[in-house]
Amino acid sequence: MKDPFPRQCLPPGFTLLEVMVAMSIIAIAFTAVLGSQAQSVSLANEAKFNTTAPLLAQTKMAEITLEDVDDLMADSGDFGDDFPGYTWELSVQRLPLGGLQETREHLRRIDLSVSWGEEEKYRYNVRFYRFFPTAR
Repeated sequence: MKDPFPRQCLPPGFTLLEVMVAMSIIAIAFTAVLGSQAQSVSLANEAKFNTTAPLLAQTKMAEITLEDVDDLMADSGDFGDDFPGYTWELSVQRLPLGGLQETREHLRRIDLSVSWGEEEKYRYNVRFYRFFPTAR
């Protein structure tokens, strides 16, 4: 019996196996490209926060240094429409100076936290001390 479709009569083309291998290679390449794209977006957000948060913390610290010792207390808030999503939290603690009863009420440890993102994913913390001299 003679073959009804001899090999030399078939048009040249790709087999199903070759197409499947090519598609899997393309899928792996796209997965790698999309993964690196997502990582670069995440790193860009982190870089933006690491640039903006210290400047906002410095601004808030400048406001704190202008306050009187009696007005300084724990507080929180945001930075308004100019910096959406950025929030701050302030905690103030009195620190005793060993043996110096007179100045005990005038040394404060101030913790400032600037955060950004969903569920405060990014957080920048600053701790500084402020001494309020007694009036003579």
